[in-house]
Amino acid sequence: MSLPLHTFATLQGFGPHARLLKALSLREALKSSFPPPSVAVDLRDPGLGDVDPAALAGAGYGAVVGMPGHGAASAAAGLPLVHSLRRDDVVAPGDVVRVEPKGSRISVLYRRGANSNSLFVTERCNSLCLMCSQPPRPDDDGWRLDELIDLVGLIDPDLSMLGVTGGEPTLLGRGLTRLLEATRAKLPSTRLHILSNGRLFHDAQLVERMAAAVGRATWAIPLYADIARVHDHVVQAPEAFEETLEGIHNLAEHGHAIEVRFVAHALTVPRLQGLAEFIWRNLPFVEHVALMGLEPMGFTRRNRDVLWIDPAEAGKAVANAAEYLARRGMTVSIYNTPLCLLPKVAWPLARRSISDWKQDYAPECEPCSMRDGCSGFFSSADLSWRGKDIRPIRDHEVMTV
Repeated sequence: MSLPLHTFATLQGFGPHARLLKALSLREALKSSFPPPSVAVDLRDPGLGDVDPAALAGAGYGAVVGMPGHGAASAAAGLPLVHSLRRDDVVAPGDVVRVEPKGSRISVLYRRGANSNSLFVTERCNSLCLMCSQPPRPDDDGWRLDELIDLVGLIDPDLSMLGVTGGEPTLLGRGLTRLLEATRAKLPSTRLHILSNGRLFHDAQLVERMAAAVGRATWAIPLYADIARVHDHVVQAPEAFEETLEGIHNLAEHGHAIEVRFVAHALTVPRLQGLAEFIWRNLPFVEHVALMGLEPMGFTRRNRDVLWIDPAEAGKAVANAAEYLARRGMTVSIYNTPLCLLPKVAWPLARRSISDWKQDYAPECEPCSMRDGCSGFFSSADLSWRGKDIRPIRDHEVMTV
């Protein structure tokens, strides 16, 4: 089962405002270069023995993650305490959490060891994609930027890849420039994978302000058809197709790496083969093409009647397009699609792509020989979304791949 990003806890000694804290074991905290006021020392290990919170407070640490028995000593030392987590496994050493005293809520903003971590920069967007799993909201959430810059300073510097997502990140304008510069300063070895619809990059001046991303980031930009009529309808924005293509070319001219993304559903699959040829002929410079299955959340559920396609049919179309591009020397991957819904020839192109906090498997997957290398399903995909063709792959089938 997926591990959630939120839980609730008993909080003692915190002020009224939310705080970011880096949870670290005592051993790691003592040798860490993270600023002590931002560190919550995790004392939940029963093998630690007695640890004096006063000594931790004297060393300048910001809080303790512990047990109820630490309460009196922590209070006497003036050291805030997090204890009695509703789910104790949600927070582990290395994680960065937001502690929200008003609701006793703990949110994990960075999870050490997760297969994907992202900076969620805004809920605003300039498109209204029919299958958007994170429906945009018009609220002013500019407060996120300062928190994200603080968060970047608490992420493990050896992290290989960090996502940037929304909403539409480019709506931050110069704020996104600030964030990119902060990641370059604090996480110089970390590559960024930035999800954007690319539309605002038709303005070359905006592209110029993204110089901090050159050589260390990939812009992942969706293209849902080879013709404007279909793409613009899917994203519910007139002229989006032309803006997106101009944005992709502007990024490429400024030295940025680009990934083209596609989501398979009833409106896009009929144009998929034409799109594959369009990408090969018109966008041969992109470094990667990602062909993805639907996540049944947000607008996808609302628009099921117009988006639904049998997953096996979608898988076959995606496999054909992926093979077409791969034969022509393009780097291509299939995301969010179980292996049993793909022809064998496409298995080497399929990725275990779903973030671990929202990944799940069907009961039929239990005896599957390929389970460990399969994307499985989004946890939001119930039987009505999985289709009727889910089955375990047997050992003899694996041997013939």
